[in-house]
Amino acid sequence: MAVPDTTPLLDPGLWSDRIFSGEWRAAAATADVTEPATGAVLARVGVATVDDVATACRQARAAQAAWAAMAPRARADVFHRAAALFEGHFDELALHVTRETGGILPKGQHEIREAIAFCRGAAAMPLAAQGHCLPSPAGRTSLARRVAHGVVGVISPFNFPLILTLRVVAPALAAGNAVVVKPDLRTPISGGCLIARIFELAGLPRGVLHVLPGGADVGNALVVDPAVAMISFTGSAAVGRQIGALAGGLLKKVSLELGGTNALVILDDADLDVAASNAAWGAWLHQGQICMASNRILVHQAIAEAFTQRLVDKAKALPVGDGARAQVALGPLIDARQRDRVHAVVQDSVRAGATLLAGGTYDGLFYQPTVLANVKPGMRCVDEEVFGPVANIVRFGSDAEAVALANDSHGGLAAGVISRSIGRATAIARQLRAGMVHVNDQTVNDDAINPFGGPGVAGNGSSHGGAADWEAFTTWQWLTVKDEATPYPF
Repeated sequence: MAVPDTTPLLDPGLWSDRIFSGEWRAAAATADVTEPATGAVLARVGVATVDDVATACRQARAAQAAWAAMAPRARADVFHRAAALFEGHFDELALHVTRETGGILPKGQHEIREAIAFCRGAAAMPLAAQGHCLPSPAGRTSLARRVAHGVVGVISPFNFPLILTLRVVAPALAAGNAVVVKPDLRTPISGGCLIARIFELAGLPRGVLHVLPGGADVGNALVVDPAVAMISFTGSAAVGRQIGALAGGLLKKVSLELGGTNALVILDDADLDVAASNAAWGAWLHQGQICMASNRILVHQAIAEAFTQRLVDKAKALPVGDGARAQVALGPLIDARQRDRVHAVVQDSVRAGATLLAGGTYDGLFYQPTVLANVKPGMRCVDEEVFGPVANIVRFGSDAEAVALANDSHGGLAAGVISRSIGRATAIARQLRAGMVHVNDQTVNDDAINPFGGPGVAGNGSSHGGAADWEAFTTWQWLTVKDEATPYPF
């Protein structure tokens, strides 16, 4: 860990009323950034317009070629410096992320640790092999090489704004692209301004990165702008479908990460205490506002009663409160709209026959960890991604039924199987339709170096992260070079 820098990195005066296009410039409109736990205003950010998008994309395209042509070690050094800045300001940045997202402090710290890992991974990319030498006749060299798309547009969410933005921004830049980011207006600092500040200080050339907080109009403008070659979107399935259709119609590459109703399968030979701990973590971490959350907990009927009681006991014991100022397990939901949707899903599911065993109540934005039993397909809590602290328990009687129930969805990002039998659990895991599957672990896992993505409503089957970054953020070009030009038959 680098020596802490006591000089504050987050100066709200930099971005108050401003947007970032290599420099901080005045915006036509502004928006307050509110702390979910207290309602206090943390800062005021500039809000971009459609015209701002056009300007930023034009500038990004103009700056991209020189950035891609920069010496590999010089590009790598930018990411090394960015990682060092995250390390040196670790405590300051972790606390801010915690406050802006309504998380607990360990969640904020996790985002900074992952940011450091993403920057270090990106630093390695410019120095890696970027293609293949193909077989060819004498007198000709044949290369398959990876080349940057040009300008990558990033539309990022509120829940893990730093991680879910930087995991695209860092490798996309490292591959030689310029990037334009539209962070969620609820978390525009962690998802945008903070990243702009880090790379500004790290020496990224002006014009290569732009941060434009804004609403749906700004997102749509980014998708359709002719200078943008690729769109990366993380968010809801409904919005993802719209963006996919729009980008696809323009023949742009699009990467969608949309979550899904993830399944955690608990077999009858599982250690009940360990299984309950895994389920609680997977369902309630960051108030369930995680795309990999364990939405559906599938439990063998032989252990369902004992397992459920353990989970209910945990729900009633876990403290809920302001994670930036107290040692709690759950913080607030991001805003009243999200809270009301979560509560509506719980109430609708109970009316449909689910049994409420714990939670189902709230105080302000603080929603109690909730357990629903007797849950069946067709209920909203099963068919929809709740994105709240709700554990939905579904019983099964055989391994085959567990597989069928787990796969009875429109797509899954993550899945898990818990059992004392590695062979049995792995056999089930291999049959699960999910982009990421874990044996003897819950569904919330991400190591910064793994391919991340999933099928169906989890996204469009694309992945990025680790080895997948080159495939995501570059395209193939076939280049041949003859020693000299030669004639053809006509």
